[in-house]
Amino acid sequence: MVKLRLKRCGRKQRAVYRIVAIDVRSRREGRDLRKVGFYDPIKNQTCLNVPAILYFLEKGAQPTRTVYDILRNAELFKEKERTLS
Repeated sequence: MVKLRLKRCGRKQRAVYRIVAIDVRSRREGRDLRKVGFYDPIKNQTCLNVPAILYFLEKGAQPTRTVYDILRNAELFKEKERTLS
């Protein structure tokens, strides 16, 4: 099973995260299938590869709670509904 989750990057006390599609059995810093976005909690910036995220969601990938909140704030699910309509 594939999940969309955060992968920690950056240095001490200055964490930034990549949003990645990764196998459930992999550890947090493990090998990812594909990088699909970027999240900086300090600057509150997000950069998303929307077609890649929609592809993995259509294939059954489950976002973690935090990633789901990031995608909801970016209004990705409204965009997904528009493409399905």
